[in-house]
Amino acid sequence: MAADNVLKNFNLFVDGRGYAGNVDEYNPPDLTLVTEDHRAGGMDAPIRLDMGMEALEASFVLSDYDPDVLALFGVAEGNSVPFTARGALESYDGTVTAVVHNMQGKITSLARGTWTPGSKATLTVTIALKYYKETHGDTVIHEIDIENMVRTVNGTDRLAEIREALGI
Repeated sequence: MAADNVLKNFNLFVDGRGYAGNVDEYNPPDLTLVTEDHRAGGMDAPIRLDMGMEALEASFVLSDYDPDVLALFGVAEGNSVPFTARGALESYDGTVTAVVHNMQGKITSLARGTWTPGSKATLTVTIALKYYKETHGDTVIHEIDIENMVRTVNGTDRLAEIREALGI
């Protein structure tokens, strides 16, 4: 069907505080595998081996120059801040589906932009993530827990057997 799951709107929560009406943009993390070419004897071409993932990073832009967000910059090592982005997907038949990104990480960059009279000042926040989960409706599509070596895609933990082999 045409026009399925069109993002109609979104909201952002930082450390439990909502930013409806104050969040201009949200950039979810890119999920990218690190691969290595492998070509051995008897192979006509290389295959790409999954060697893990690239670092996860997300960002958002606030029109609210919020001291609570500014104060979360560079939390102590081992700590993290919870972030949640919630979107409303609507299909042409009227069906609305919630999409939720639950994240934990550390704010690594606060870009304050340019202050100009008569223009809103924005705050661009970049987060290095250690946890990411994407849920569509009731279905968990991705769950990546870097510290616990979990990479679940559509209900299958792709690293479970490796954890078992390593005894973790």
